[in-house]
Amino acid sequence: MDLMLQPLRKYTDFNGRARRSEYWFFVLFVVIVQVLARVLTWFVGGDLEHDPFGSPASAIVALAYFGFCLYILIPSLAVSFRRLHDSGRTAWWLLLGLIPILGQLVVLIFMILDGTPGDNRFGPDPKVTVPPAPDTQAAT
Repeated sequence: MDLMLQPLRKYTDFNGRARRSEYWFFVLFVVIVQVLARVLTWFVGGDLEHDPFGSPASAIVALAYFGFCLYILIPSLAVSFRRLHDSGRTAWWLLLGLIPILGQLVVLIFMILDGTPGDNRFGPDPKVTVPPAPDTQAAT
């Protein structure tokens, strides 16, 4: 659960690197919210795609979902930037996603591939854990 919400804590951090697990757990979180919004809208008698304002309850769900989409826009971009940085690529590669099918497939492959081992120009390897500092208290 911590990895799902970590991009929300790093809301505007476009620098550094993000592990695959951080990126894909965030994607899973977004998909879960999407599915819940669709089910809830269907349950209250609306249709999120064709007529989200069919009933007052479905209008509330649709507006809440729209607010959620706006809320996660910047964290989604930030975690995508950091994910590309992990493989040594600049965030400009995300523009390939604007090309239907082929460009989107290339960006998907970049997100799936493992990052570069060790430090790169975007920062230290997020897989390397920093050992705890030695205890400075004198033993008595």
